[in-house]
Amino acid sequence: MNARAYKIPVSVLVVIHTADLRVLLLERADAPGYWQSVTGSQDTGETLMQTARREVREETGLDAGDQDLRDWGIRNRYEIFERWRHRYAPGVTHNTEHVFGLCLPDTVTVTLSPREHLAQVWLPWQEAAERCFSWSNAAAIRLLPLRRTSAGG
Repeated sequence: MNARAYKIPVSVLVVIHTADLRVLLLERADAPGYWQSVTGSQDTGETLMQTARREVREETGLDAGDQDLRDWGIRNRYEIFERWRHRYAPGVTHNTEHVFGLCLPDTVTVTLSPREHLAQVWLPWQEAAERCFSWSNAAAIRLLPLRRTSAGG
């Protein structure tokens, strides 16, 4: 694998939810049973907002350009799971994740990328947080009730 093919250790996490705090979760194709929000690595030259919009489009078919996509100003640094480290340059062990929220008027059936996800489910925020395999994803979902009463999703 050449250096241009390695993932950048900077990613976005996009919590897609409704105003009444139902959350969309996607089951990973490369790890059945692992549920998460939209997530993905930044491409060279992209802003974080562009990365978030691209990942939402690639993973769900939704156009976040016309929706209420917000940068929550939350950054998480975590160790990359060993099973996925081969995607990064040698010696890269940590990733910095930037959290976004996308509020939709109601639940929708999304178009999954079969290469990335097996299934989708909309759950009340508490259940969604419990189902996530990622601590940072669960923590972001648990912030939803506070975000609804402040600046929005």
